[in-house]
Amino acid sequence: MAETSSRTRSAAPFLSKTFDLLEEQDVGGDDGGKRNTVSWNVEGTGFIVWSPADFSELLLPKYFKHNNFSSFIRQLNTYGFKKTSPKLWEFKHEKFQKGCRHMLVEITRKKCEPSAFPAYLKASEESESTSTALAAAEENNCLLLMEENKNLRKQQLELQVQIAQFKTLENKLLDCVAQYMDDHRNKARC
Repeated sequence: MAETSSRTRSAAPFLSKTFDLLEEQDVGGDDGGKRNTVSWNVEGTGFIVWSPADFSELLLPKYFKHNNFSSFIRQLNTYGFKKTSPKLWEFKHEKFQKGCRHMLVEITRKKCEPSAFPAYLKASEESESTSTALAAAEENNCLLLMEENKNLRKQQLELQVQIAQFKTLENKLLDCVAQYMDDHRNKARC
């Protein structure tokens, strides 16, 4: 009996961090009063990433030490989460529910099951469902890449604005230095 208690399972760190992130955002989080970046859905049976750009920039680095939304989604997929809407970044798992931290230990990574038959002997139905799944995954990947592209363009624009501001500041400083030098030369002549 003592052996069993020392082997108590704990939830995967990825799941715990995702749960904590949602719970903290639900309590008010530190989004500075802005619209939620991520939240539980109304039923509490899944969650919605309202702004993938803000989520990647503000929350992922805080909880996961990276800012790659695609990596976050791949992790969700490895634990069996499903994207439920083509229009929203909403994800669900039957064991991932608001207020039910204790259920996280029941979520495990998907395991690859080896096939007893060679791939060329499988029924055409399986290949159709596989191709449909591949098409859906490809579409999802395309959407992620488009979102990432959009984020990169936004970052590039922000950096260009900063560069322009620094150049303006540099010119002002050079003007001040030139003015100062002129004033000192004039005083030295007097």
